[in-house]
Amino acid sequence: MVGAQLARKGVDSLLIDGSGRAGHGIAYSTREPAHVLNVRAEVMSAWADDLEHFVRAAEREGGDRRDFVQRQQFGRYLREILGEAIDSGHLRLIERQAVEAKPAGGGWIVRLDDDEAFEVSALVLAIGNQPPEPLPFGDASPRVINNPWGPEALAAVEDLATSHEDVLLLGTGLTMVDAVLSLDAAGHPGRILGLSRRGLIPRGHADFTLAPVEPDEVPHGNVRTLWRWLRKRGAQVGWRAAVDALRPHSRRLWQSLPLEEQRRFSRHARPWWDAHRHRIAPEVAQRLHDLVAEGRLEIAAGRIQSVTEQADGLTVAYRRRGRSTIEERRFAYMINCTGPLGTISRTRDPMLKRMLDDGLARPDQLGIALDVDERSRVAGSRNAWAMGPLTKGRYWEIIAVPDIRGQAAAVADDIAMELGR
Repeated sequence: MVGAQLARKGVDSLLIDGSGRAGHGIAYSTREPAHVLNVRAEVMSAWADDLEHFVRAAEREGGDRRDFVQRQQFGRYLREILGEAIDSGHLRLIERQAVEAKPAGGGWIVRLDDDEAFEVSALVLAIGNQPPEPLPFGDASPRVINNPWGPEALAAVEDLATSHEDVLLLGTGLTMVDAVLSLDAAGHPGRILGLSRRGLIPRGHADFTLAPVEPDEVPHGNVRTLWRWLRKRGAQVGWRAAVDALRPHSRRLWQSLPLEEQRRFSRHARPWWDAHRHRIAPEVAQRLHDLVAEGRLEIAAGRIQSVTEQADGLTVAYRRRGRSTIEERRFAYMINCTGPLGTISRTRDPMLKRMLDDGLARPDQLGIALDVDERSRVAGSRNAWAMGPLTKGRYWEIIAVPDIRGQAAAVADDIAMELGR
């Protein structure tokens, strides 16, 4: 979207993406019809200055503003925007992987995996969510799938659909929801165990009456005080209304927390916040409920104790939360659904890793993303910006389209100003 915003301003840019998913990324490249948006179409415009833009696109395909449309439909919408930017002559798509970026004369030289290099005036890091960190067990076993969005995961789903065997999904957030829906759509009749430390799953959307609050009504600077306020407010107006009332203030609330309070939130409150804040479509929540009722899906709180690979599967020992006994169970596969990479220094992106090693970028104080300033400029470098999840340490709520579209517009404005355009 930064490239599309720049194209509107008449600023030329290169979009370098070797993933094969240019313009729509991991989430919106899915071809599974069961994967739908987690919010209604009416809030998904890619343009901050035209909030009805996606509604019009959805209506052209027979949809409605209140629909939770298929994610592949939103992917088509993003590709159309990319196509328009390319057709303008101001954006060029290069489908290679960038492996190195070096400062040069106030700008950058970006080298690709085929050794071709480009000299540019500004650099924007927008690699999105990165695959989870590999699990600390299973070694290189083909039955331990560490990238739930990769071809190995797709192959495992196909195998499970025919073998009818059980599968362990480690993590019970949005990634697990996608995996369950994929297994269900493929016709997998076996049992699915979703296991995480707290056993929390995303809640479903439902209609509610808005209950907005003013900034000075919300306590700042202390997680426990804020949490007590949120629980009290939820009892008064309903938890959905209470949580959503914080959305306009989330950035200010996050930045008001001292570092130790941000760490406390990340350790203790984040799982509950994520489950209630990042909700799923009602039909998806209902399908999960049905699978649990049918005995095909179980959600459990616990920790893995050991994983032993057998010739035809994995034997996993785990202890449920609050119990002293250890259970053992056989699974055909274990899929890592713990969510995107949460420690930026462990990135496997070659260019980002090299920039960190060379001191051209540095982790934020929490170590979850890059250190950026209030304009999303990368600390330690000139004419470099970061987008989306790479800026989570500063903004926290910066993974949803309504947040990223505003950031994309602001970054494009800042680049145009910096370049004198």
